Amino acid sequence: MLKDSVRTISYKKAIVNNPHLFKGKTVLDVGCGTGILSMFACQAGAAQVFAVDASDILDTARQVIADNGFSDRITCIKGKIEEIELPVTSVDIIVSEWMGYFLFYESMLNSVIFARDKWLAPGGIILPDKASVYICGIEDGDYKDEKINYWDNVYGFDMSCIKKQAILEPLVDTVNAQAVATRAAKIMTVDIHTVKVEDLTWMSPFKITATRNEYIHAFVAYFDIEFSKCHKNVVFATGPDSTYTHWKQTVFYLKDSITINEGESISGVISVAPNAGNHRDLDITLQYDFDGTVHSLHDTQEFRLR
Repeated sequence: MLKDSVRTISYKKAIVNNPHLFKGKTVLDVGCGTGILSMFACQAGAAQVFAVDASDILDTARQVIADNGFSDRITCIKGKIEEIELPVTSVDIIVSEWMGYFLFYESMLNSVIFARDKWLAPGGIILPDKASVYICGIEDGDYKDEKINYWDNVYGFDMSCIKKQAILEPLVDTVNAQAVATRAAKIMTVDIHTVKVEDLTWMSPFKITATRNEYIHAFVAYFDIEFSKCHKNVVFATGPDSTYTHWKQTVFYLKDSITINEGESISGVISVAPNAGNHRDLDITLQYDFDGTVHSLHDTQEFRLR
């Protein structure tokens, strides 16, 4: 993830280039990993940083922080944010790289919300503080054949029962921008300063319009991240037409393709909820309706991102 230059440089710009936000402040780094955001905060002038992580990577972070001369200002705390205690009653800034695939899959947003409600001082800030999710349609017949239709005939055997399972699982992969055949629609916006845990169960209508005559084999979701409190807004995107990030895009293959003409639209509703058995997994329902010149299609598909 450190080699994900889009991610890391965006955080560096948001933190190091905004010393007016950090000078003399107390910072909490939720899920600090190797500690790079904590060190950026020190470079920006933070007086004190608490770097928290529940995994053994914290032992490495502690060494990295010492090797770079920040041990006097960064305190490493091992444990889940929901279970640890800080030696202060409040912090001025929370930084975190909490995002997961499809923004919410295996994300640490719940932990950031917990930390915000327990420790963030009135008027304090969170970086990043906004995120938006988008959906579009793609032509992807070859890959769909490889991933889904492959199971119809495997060396002469019918393994279509596996096909039914395969289509339930969204594919996290890099989508070629040339495969995108519709405009994108924004389906979700999150303000990290105000979002509640219950808001992470959500539904949204959408309407996407074809930009050319094409077959639509899948819907694709991706997100943008914003650091809006900076002197100059810092934004990075994870869409098919953006520079590669490790989040890639999330592909939802349709059971039947849609034959669409330029200017025609697909309407639908997406519903997202944490899985009851494992809250880091996501249950996603896509209901979509299309009435076009060539044909019509009305369907609902259930997916599980795990």
